[in-house]
Amino acid sequence: MIMSEIGNKIKEVFGGAAVYKDPANYDVFNGRNLPSFVKDYLISTHISSDGTFQRAALARFLDEHIPNDNSAIVARLRRGETLTLLTRFDVLTSLAQNKTKFQIPDMGIKAGDTLIPDYLVEEYPDDLIDGEKWGIMKIVYMMPQENKRGYVEMVNFKPFRPMQKLDMNYIRQCRSNFTLDEWVDVLISAMEYTPSAFKNMTQKLEFVTRLLPFVEPRLNLIELAPKGTGKSYVFGNLSKFVWLVSGGKVSRAKLVYDKSTKAPGIMRFYDLVAFDEISSITFSDNSEMQSFLKNYLEYGRATVDNYEFMSECGLMLLGNILLSQDNQPLDYRYFDSLPEVFRESALLDRFHGMIEGWLLPRINVDMALHDWTLNVEFFSEVLHHLRTESVYSQIVDEVVVVPKGADMRHTKAVKRVATAYLKLFFPHVTSVEMLNLDDFNMYCLQPAIRRRDIVREQCSNIDAESSFSKPMPEYSIITHL
Repeated sequence: MIMSEIGNKIKEVFGGAAVYKDPANYDVFNGRNLPSFVKDYLISTHISSDGTFQRAALARFLDEHIPNDNSAIVARLRRGETLTLLTRFDVLTSLAQNKTKFQIPDMGIKAGDTLIPDYLVEEYPDDLIDGEKWGIMKIVYMMPQENKRGYVEMVNFKPFRPMQKLDMNYIRQCRSNFTLDEWVDVLISAMEYTPSAFKNMTQKLEFVTRLLPFVEPRLNLIELAPKGTGKSYVFGNLSKFVWLVSGGKVSRAKLVYDKSTKAPGIMRFYDLVAFDEISSITFSDNSEMQSFLKNYLEYGRATVDNYEFMSECGLMLLGNILLSQDNQPLDYRYFDSLPEVFRESALLDRFHGMIEGWLLPRINVDMALHDWTLNVEFFSEVLHHLRTESVYSQIVDEVVVVPKGADMRHTKAVKRVATAYLKLFFPHVTSVEMLNLDDFNMYCLQPAIRRRDIVREQCSNIDAESSFSKPMPEYSIITHL
C-alpha cells in the first residue's frame, strides 16, 4: 500500500472520513458511468475490517443494483421482476394530475409511465421534490387493469445520503492540524490528484481555485485553459450539488423555468451549473438568455413569464484557449473565444473573476491519486455546508478596507472571491481575532483582486467605457486587530 506523508496524516486526523484511493480497485466500475462520490461510497461499504477490498461482493452488488445493461431494465420490469436500483433520477410534479412522477432516461423509464405514491413523498418531503436526485429505489411494474394504463411504481425509497450529519466543529478541529501548505495538498488529494505531481505552489493554488464556487453562493467564474487540464472531471465528479452541461443546445426551460410544465429548471436545485466546452454550447434564444443572465447574475433572481426565479446557484464557464510555445495565450483578448451571447461587457462584468488555466499542467497518468484522502462524499458535503456559513463574509467585511469611490461591482466581486478563499483555505478561522492578516492578504484578498482585474481588463478590450479602463481600486486590509 502506497502512502505519502500527507496521506498518512489525512488518515490519522480524519479517521473514518478518509478513504484509500487505489486506482486498481476502481476498475470494478468499468462500463458504468458513476461519479466519484458514488464510487467512494460503494468502495467504503465493501472494505472489510482488516482493510481487504471485497471486489467480488461489490461486483455482485453492481450487477444487481446498478446494471451494466440499462436497456434490459424495462423488459425485466415487464416480466414481473421487482428491482432495487441505486441510480440517478428526475422527480417531476404534475399539478394537472396531482401526482408526483419520476424518470430514468438512461434506462428508458419515462415520466409519463411512472408514479411516486403519496406516502413516499410525505416520508421524504425534502428529497422527493422536483429536480435530479440520487437514491436507492425499489420499483415494480403495475399491469394494466380495465381502463387504467400500466405504469412503473416506486414502492420504496432511500435517499443517497451517506453523510447524515456534518459537524463543522469537527472539520475546523481537523483543519487546525495542518499547515496551509499541507491543507492545499489535502484539497488537491480530495480532488483525486497527487499533490507532488504539481510543479509548484502557483499550480496548486490555481488548481484548487476551481473549488471556490463550490463553497460560495452565486459565485460566477470563467476558466479558460488548454485541453486536458481536468476541467470536466472536477466539475462532473466531485459533488452531487454541481450540474455539468457538456456542449449542445441549452434551453431556458431546461436551465431556468419551463413555461409549459410550470417547473423550475436545474439552476433552482444546484449549487453550481458549469458550462463545459462553452464554445460548443448554443442557446435556444440568445437575447432571452442574455437578458435573464444579466438580472440573475446581478441579483440572484429574474422574472420569467410572471414567475420570479430565485436561486443561489453559481455559474461557471469552462472554455479552451490556444497557447504559445511558452504557455501563454496567443491572443490577449481572452473572451473572444466565448460564444456570442457572452461577448458583451455588461454581461461579462457580472462575473466575479477568472481562472488562468494556462498555468495548470496537462493531466497525465502519474497524477492519479494512489493514497489516503478524504472520502469524496464527505468532502463534497463539507464544501456544500460552507456555502451557508455567514461568519466568513462578516470577517471579510471587517478586515477589508474599501477606498472611497470604489466601483460597486469590483467591490462585490473582490469581497465574494476573498470570502470563498477564506472558507476554502481557513475554515477553522471563525473570528477576526483568529485571522492572520498577512495570510489573508496573500492567499485571499490579493488573488481576489487579481482575478477580478482580469475580468475588468477583458471587458475593456470589448468596451472602451471609462469604468473598465480605470485600474482596480486599491483595496487593503486593516493594519491591526
